[in-house]
Amino acid sequence: MTNADVVVVGGGPVGLMVAGELLVRGVSVTVLERLAEPSETIKAGSISGRTVELLERAGLGAGLAELERRLVAALPVRSGVRPGLRGHFAGIFKLGFAPDELPAAMELLRLRPRGLVAAGEAGVASIGRPMMIMPQLELERLLGHWVDGLGGTVRRGVEVTAVVDDGGGVTVESSDGDTLRARYLVGCDGGRSTVRRLAGFAFPGTAPTMTGHQAIVELAGAADLPGGWTRTDTGLLVNGPFPGRVLTVEFDGPPADRDAPVTAAEVQASLRRVSGVPVTVTAMRTATRFTDNARLADGYRRGRVLLAGDAAHVHSPFGGQGLNLGLGDAANLGWKLAAVLAGDAGESLLDSYTAERHPVAARVLANTRAQLALLRPDPQSGALRALFAELMDLEQVNWHLTSMLGGLDVRYATGGHPLLGRFCPDPGLVTADGPVPLAELTLDGRGLLLEMAGDPAVVAAAAGHADRVRVISARASNVGAVTGLLVRPDGHVAWVADRTAPADLDALSTALTTWFGPAR
Repeated sequence: MTNADVVVVGGGPVGLMVAGELLVRGVSVTVLERLAEPSETIKAGSISGRTVELLERAGLGAGLAELERRLVAALPVRSGVRPGLRGHFAGIFKLGFAPDELPAAMELLRLRPRGLVAAGEAGVASIGRPMMIMPQLELERLLGHWVDGLGGTVRRGVEVTAVVDDGGGVTVESSDGDTLRARYLVGCDGGRSTVRRLAGFAFPGTAPTMTGHQAIVELAGAADLPGGWTRTDTGLLVNGPFPGRVLTVEFDGPPADRDAPVTAAEVQASLRRVSGVPVTVTAMRTATRFTDNARLADGYRRGRVLLAGDAAHVHSPFGGQGLNLGLGDAANLGWKLAAVLAGDAGESLLDSYTAERHPVAARVLANTRAQLALLRPDPQSGALRALFAELMDLEQVNWHLTSMLGGLDVRYATGGHPLLGRFCPDPGLVTADGPVPLAELTLDGRGLLLEMAGDPAVVAAAAGHADRVRVISARASNVGAVTGLLVRPDGHVAWVADRTAPADLDALSTALTTWFGPAR
């Protein structure tokens, strides 16, 4: 029998992120992955700026930057394609702001870079990091090296065959004949999750209505194939932004067999039907088949079994939100589960995982369904699409959609200060040694209490949590009226003080106890 504090099922990016978040905090983890090697099937090609910030604060910033440098240097320049300047909603490329538009956009939205400034109806936010080109396989490798360096165990080619939660722990039977015993089990094993099924989670949602193909191919006769996103009378064609990358969507029902290997003939036939161009696929490096099945687990926790990533929610890939959503789950869950395992918090802390992340996933499912409605080839959808494109020219609509797809508007609180519950941008801390990026203060996995007004009472209030919360007294160049912030390990703000009133020490004490346990 193998024993571990936590067994994570699924060794993709989400499972590895959960494992890393636990290992940083001294939790023993065993990861089970059914694939013998990482899949090279084409999947996500980028991560959002918010996800970049999460990974930077986990200590992966240097690795990400080096990966991006190599990827961008190797990227051929394709005439007429400028990836990364604009995001899109249903292929309408108007979201966000191109670099030469940023100063005017920030002025319009009353934002400063990394600022904590209200932006009208958008609340408190910042433009923050831009999207990063990052193929999912490369990110998975980076996270794998991180987990290895932290002493984690990843067992490949192993499937789960049975799960028993007896209230005191979880027993997991695996296909290699081993029995694993853990205090908790986290299922990160994808949309067809074995853990979700064995643990009895319901998975309601909407049935699939379309068939999509994505592939990296070599084509003959493609001179007339349009670049970029093209909505046609028979579906959707995406050609690029990388040479050889094609995507088609046909709104004629789900695939007849999701599990059958994707052939070059199948991709070629779909390309011809959607584009009307008689192209020939002369070689195919990788291909995948997808649909718009949209489902959300009825909860993310059942006893000592938890779900994260696609095991908890599935949806169409439009907007590129799936990988970011799953990594956000991992960042929210990891520190909470570690706190419960360490005895710093009761199991009720784990209930906040579902309470906070379930609505975020529900919103992603809703906006991906809306994007599909705008992509359908019928005249009614075309008229709606044209009207929607006009609305996207309105800056408030633009910012609303940009924030939604980039996860910038996620808030784990209602009422109170507009920053409460939101992800904390870098406040521009300045110590006696000079500026200190916030990401450098989060590497030990603790929370942060930032005291920026020279108030000793705020520092004293956290004295009993020194082992779980790092206190930093410093000036800040980018916080406006804010004088104090309690930042959870996942980067979200749990308490705020500003110059409009004395610091509420009772509220600070409550926040410290709620998220970090009783004072010692």
